[in-house]
Amino acid sequence: MAQINVLHGPNLNMLGKREPGHYGNDTLQDINTRLITLAVTEGYQCECFQSNAEFELINKIHQYGEQQVDFIIINPAAFTHTSIAIRDALLAVNIPFIEVHLSNVYQRETFRHHSYFSDVAKGTITGLGAQGYEFALQSAMTQLQLQKN
Repeated sequence: MAQINVLHGPNLNMLGKREPGHYGNDTLQDINTRLITLAVTEGYQCECFQSNAEFELINKIHQYGEQQVDFIIINPAAFTHTSIAIRDALLAVNIPFIEVHLSNVYQRETFRHHSYFSDVAKGTITGLGAQGYEFALQSAMTQLQLQKN
């Protein structure tokens, strides 16, 4: 059974409370529950992990490489604009990934317009709220199915 894991970056544990105009009313648990349910229903395994610490996200990516995870969905949050280290970890494990952002970063402050991940991601979903994660999961499942055939 293929494994698709989800990584959430800093402050996403505050979803549902933090700036609902940008991020919506769903909590991180709401999002994770929907993703795991969707993945299992389609015959995939899914694990979700959130951290406010860059090194914990890097360590988790390294673990995914050792565990031979098939696909990653990542919302690096603020690390999108700052973390060459997370980018390097993703490149090192060579696991395909999709970058997700709840808000449309291009409608926000200029510093949010640059991503250290977009150019090496299989795709980027931005501005579609929590549903963007579900679109990313659907895409990951489709890409894995195509690889199988």
